[in-house]
Amino acid sequence: MPATALFRTAVVDPAVVMIMTDAFRRACRSLHDTGQPEIVQEVLAKRIIHFARAGERDPRELCEKALKALGIESECE
Repeated sequence: MPATALFRTAVVDPAVVMIMTDAFRRACRSLHDTGQPEIVQEVLAKRIIHFARAGERDPRELCEKALKALGIESECE
């Protein structure tokens, strides 16, 4: 199952799913899309879900917070 499938099961609001998907894509680009193992993608997705459930709606902030939770300091574009 792709990591982004977790977004559809975690949130009912389609607009929030789109925001989380955007944040996830930004995070993958920040990691230079080097084909991270599925576990890395899954952990990123779960961190994004966590922060979205806490009320964050800015995809850039979701991306940066998820990466920071993994110990990666990076700006998400």
